[in-house]
Amino acid sequence: MKRKALSVKRKPKPELSSPATHHASRITPLYYPVLLNLKGKKCIVVGGGKVAERKALPLLKSGAKITVISSECTGRLKKEHLRERIKYISRRYKKGDLKNAFLVIAATDSNETNRKISEDATCLVNVVDKPLLCNFIAPAVVRRGPLTIAVSTSGISPSLARTIRKELGGLYGREFVKHLNYMKKMRAKALREIKDKKKRKIFLKDLAAEAWDKLRSSEKCISKGMNAFACKKSRTAYKLPEPFVSW
Repeated sequence: MKRKALSVKRKPKPELSSPATHHASRITPLYYPVLLNLKGKKCIVVGGGKVAERKALPLLKSGAKITVISSECTGRLKKEHLRERIKYISRRYKKGDLKNAFLVIAATDSNETNRKISEDATCLVNVVDKPLLCNFIAPAVVRRGPLTIAVSTSGISPSLARTIRKELGGLYGREFVKHLNYMKKMRAKALREIKDKKKRKIFLKDLAAEAWDKLRSSEKCISKGMNAFACKKSRTAYKLPEPFVSW
């Protein structure tokens, strides 16, 4: 008697993806970009070297209340401590140091300590050069007064982010500071004097577009030039007094 051949159902092969693609999708989060107001907030930097200094100084400029914890620290950090701009605790990190902190940065030369800080933190925490131990990462930043441009590669290549920042820094000069201060006054004036929301929105949109054209065409946004198009919009469209605002 002939035996029936057994038929084996083969499972379909899974769709293949490159190891690089799989690895990137597995470990790279989709970060939510945000600007934080740190004025008066308790921020702790663990570590006292150049990296810690580089992380602490922008926090200081943001108005944060900074505590640096490290057995040693740079001359600049000591100077800021003597000026009573930061608090310095001269010892190694220990459990409980992060109590009531709003934001923590781990910048020690010990991977074990940095990992412990990440585990202990119940707030925003950044471990330098270890994105997987962070719940936030800091972008490369271009600042021109109130203008802030943040660049991030989601932690994949900080060097590339810095290169892009440098490129953008050359495109957006100090003229934007004066321009934005002017626009701040303009917006306040428009909110007071243009009651129709639709007209006000159009006015501010047109104003920004004309200002942008002037900036990008290398024309200086001097008082005369800025007021010229501002007053033109005011007179012809919205009948606002001339001049609308001065520098």
